[in-house]
Amino acid sequence: MISKKKRHVKLWLLMVIAVVFWTIGTGFYRDLSAKNEDVYEELKVFSDVIELIEKEYVDEVETKELIQKAIQGMVQSLDPHSSLLPQEAFEDLQIDTKGKFTGIGIHITMRDGFVTVISPIEDTPAHKAGIKARDKIIKVDGKPTKDLREAVNMMRGPKGTPVAVTILREGVKQPLEFELVRDVIPIQSVKSIMLKPGYGFIRLSNFTGTTTTEMEKALRKLESSKDPLKGLVLDLRNNGGGLLNQSLKVTDLFLDEGKILSIKGRNSKNTKEFNASASSEKRSYPLVVLINAGSASASEIVAGALQDHKRALILGTTSFGKGSVQTVETLRDGSGLKLTIARYYTPNGRSIQAKGIEPDIFLEHRLLDPAESRSKEDGLLKEKDLENHLEAESNEKQDKEDDGDEENQEKSRRQEVEFRVGPLKPEMLQTDNQVMRALELLEGYEIFKNFKS
Repeated sequence: MISKKKRHVKLWLLMVIAVVFWTIGTGFYRDLSAKNEDVYEELKVFSDVIELIEKEYVDEVETKELIQKAIQGMVQSLDPHSSLLPQEAFEDLQIDTKGKFTGIGIHITMRDGFVTVISPIEDTPAHKAGIKARDKIIKVDGKPTKDLREAVNMMRGPKGTPVAVTILREGVKQPLEFELVRDVIPIQSVKSIMLKPGYGFIRLSNFTGTTTTEMEKALRKLESSKDPLKGLVLDLRNNGGGLLNQSLKVTDLFLDEGKILSIKGRNSKNTKEFNASASSEKRSYPLVVLINAGSASASEIVAGALQDHKRALILGTTSFGKGSVQTVETLRDGSGLKLTIARYYTPNGRSIQAKGIEPDIFLEHRLLDPAESRSKEDGLLKEKDLENHLEAESNEKQDKEDDGDEENQEKSRRQEVEFRVGPLKPEMLQTDNQVMRALELLEGYEIFKNFKS
């Protein structure tokens, strides 16, 4: 005999099917078509499966959870970048794109089974309290930290609220206790430094809501230095993307006219062109953009536009190849639906989907140290390696980078993370062969432009 709860669930499912059927039959077509009949039959099968699982499965299951997983499977089967975002994941995405969060101010990762500090963010509660890189966080408010997401959620909270963090530190026998007060932590996506007089370096790690403002501030700082800016290195390596509008605005800082990007979707509302506008700040100095297999989406938009307009020389290795645009819709239960709505094209009409941006000068990333002989590309996955990826416009094939040995990969990843989240250090940049090659190109350009024809 079916319980009252199960009768209610089945009734609810049948009501959903009836509404969908009615919408298809009356909202879009006046007459029922064979296609609509097929949809109705498939929805009935879905209802039957839910009922069978509820009745016969070895363990009791939550109907709501089953339906959510069914939706997730449906969406994820479309392409690698469409997904159902549970409420917590949706909130995390919103935090990442806003450019700030409330917490204690540390970057963390899982290492050797422990939640481990990569780096404290400068001028934050964690930094001021003396938390250091490689500290292992074993408890938050007395509760053991089991995984990364749980640790993040435990340390975040309203501004001004206290939180206790217990840490294991190498060389210290007893655990250390830190009493911290949460504060608003800005997510810095732009860092800059002078490589040498007249030559600037900007590291752009992702595209948040504050990226363009940060970028303008960094440019003004470099451009107002004692020596006139003769060239700039823009580092987009391992920049996984972010907000589309921010990538357009950053590109516009270096262009005065012409197309930046076009997107084409199935619906006309998702088919648009975006053009550069004249800037009050004239930036005529040469530009070298660094990319690698970790440069994706918004960073590929910037690199592709500057390359097509011959505004920048692109150096490094082939980028990730994510040539699609996603939108995130808020659902009624607080979750989010991230859905691919269009493909994008560079100013010259190139689709980089599953192909990536090809650099003008191919150069793998190596440390300028005789002891380091392997590439730091470490076999990063690309769009074309992902299951269900959207097809590119052509069938050109690209060779995958060879994987380095496991120890070298781990060291490479650790250095890369420290480089991204820590302060820019001149000594670190001087051991980076791609940065040094970019600097040589800019210096060579300055020398050659003064030659008489």
